[in-house]
Amino acid sequence: MNAPTNISAQTQNRKADHIRICLEEDVQSHQITNGLERYRFTHSCLPELNHSDIDISTTFLGKHLGAPLLISSMTGGTEQAAIINQRLAQVAQHYKIAMGVGSQRVAVEKPQVADTFAVRKYAPDVLLFANLGAVQLNYKYGLDECLRVVDILEADALILHINPLQECIQPQGDTNFRGLLDKISKLCSKLPVPVIAKEVGNGISAAIAQKLIAAGVAAIDVAGAGGTSWAKVESERAESPLQRRLGMTFADWGLPTAECITTIRAMSTTGYAYAPDVPLIASGGLRHGLDVATAIALGADIAGLAMPFLQAAATSETAVAELAEVLIAEITTVLFCTGNTTLYQLKHSGSLQRIE
Repeated sequence: MNAPTNISAQTQNRKADHIRICLEEDVQSHQITNGLERYRFTHSCLPELNHSDIDISTTFLGKHLGAPLLISSMTGGTEQAAIINQRLAQVAQHYKIAMGVGSQRVAVEKPQVADTFAVRKYAPDVLLFANLGAVQLNYKYGLDECLRVVDILEADALILHINPLQECIQPQGDTNFRGLLDKISKLCSKLPVPVIAKEVGNGISAAIAQKLIAAGVAAIDVAGAGGTSWAKVESERAESPLQRRLGMTFADWGLPTAECITTIRAMSTTGYAYAPDVPLIASGGLRHGLDVATAIALGADIAGLAMPFLQAAATSETAVAELAEVLIAEITTVLFCTGNTTLYQLKHSGSLQRIE
């Protein structure tokens, strides 16, 4: 599919804008939180553990991870993005953590920038996620384009990000979401790698998760509210007062990350989808390892962070490695101070309590 040059340029410019705005402007949610602060671990002053015995490794979609961490989907398509992705991939490889890239639509429209996403050479053993907007399935994208982005990354899975609010506010946004579920279902049946459904910061409800699982989606990334507000980001890119007003009005729209996790895990096994066992990624406003551990204790399998990794990667590979070290130390400390040796034990320990 050959897209017009002007569309390619618009997509590439948007990528550059997103990096700049996220790094330079205040685009965090302020009136809504991720909900994780409503929970507290019961401290064990006598854990009866040797700290060195704690193991925070896990598996996700059949692949081993050294820690339950995902460098969430962020960027690609520009020279700066290529540097960021290389730094992230090298650290992901060292610590054996998962990584996603930003939307690869620009690589479909402009194949010469595909190499800015092609990080497998830096991360040969890492769980890697390709990425496209689900709505593109209504704009002439299909199996061929999905296979292309998977091949560019040599990816283990494909993230379809679902972002209706962002598209409403984004200049020249794609807002035809009619019939998408059926197209997602057909894609899941044909694509040779698993499909992950992901929001971009407004959350996935239990009801929608159930529909996506029934359609064949292999995992859910809740990407809840409480972190970076893409309504705010697009407000900063507004080309009209209307777009700017929309972005500010909906700056704190969405379902908190904690609520998404708990409601999806609480779904009954009756009906047409068995949601309690679906592989679940918690993302949306997570900023440190205590957030990660809380999300996992609530029922997530791994946790994704974007903004902290973007800020570090914009500085240096060393800064990214230092962040990974801190996150791993924080998660390990939670296990030690709750008397748990593994993530499985943490999940089933009952040590996380809701603060009334």
